[in-house]
Amino acid sequence: MLDDILSIIAPHHCCGCDEIGSLLCGNCKYNITSEQKMVCIACGRPSGVTCLCKKCLVPYEKAWVVGERDGPLQRLVGLYKFERAKAAYKSLGDLLLDVLPELPTETVIVPIPTTTGRIRERGYDHMLLIARYVAQARGLKYQQLVRRQTNTKQRQATASKRDLQAKNAFFVSGKIDADTPFLIIDDVMTTGATIKYASLALCNAGAKHVWVAIIARQTLD
Repeated sequence: MLDDILSIIAPHHCCGCDEIGSLLCGNCKYNITSEQKMVCIACGRPSGVTCLCKKCLVPYEKAWVVGERDGPLQRLVGLYKFERAKAAYKSLGDLLLDVLPELPTETVIVPIPTTTGRIRERGYDHMLLIARYVAQARGLKYQQLVRRQTNTKQRQATASKRDLQAKNAFFVSGKIDADTPFLIIDDVMTTGATIKYASLALCNAGAKHVWVAIIARQTLD
């Protein structure tokens, strides 16, 4: 309700073309999803329909990525994560919906858990909002099965430090049905450590089918 009122008082501008009315207009949304790079999220080599090659040994079976973290997508993610533009969860969720195929009806959407400090700063759990939106749009369940047991921040950390932090960051809270497909979603993938160890947590808890979907991919400078 508050977001609707604010959109009238201070209407959103598109992150791509600056058109008034939404954070991402239809044309700019199409430009993002139509220019996908079919490369493996683990190694960067060309991949098939999903963004995962056959050579990389990762704990998830399938992967999808909306796009590279640049241009309008970078601005949209930045507004959502760092400028408290809560309404962006719908635009980001729609982008994920555009790249995801039809999923089995028993699929469970699992958001990467946000640190408590970040939730307090933003006033909302940014990945939980997107997970709920995507699940409702597809008629699927969503569950916060993966939990954090640390509150370390990976932003500006080196690749080796990110891997070490993520290795001890997650545990599974709740019962796992081995035959249920679990789709983990996250906003940004840099080194892949978060997705890797969140997926491993589900696998170690008994999940046989773990898939991942990422909004934006970026390289570590």
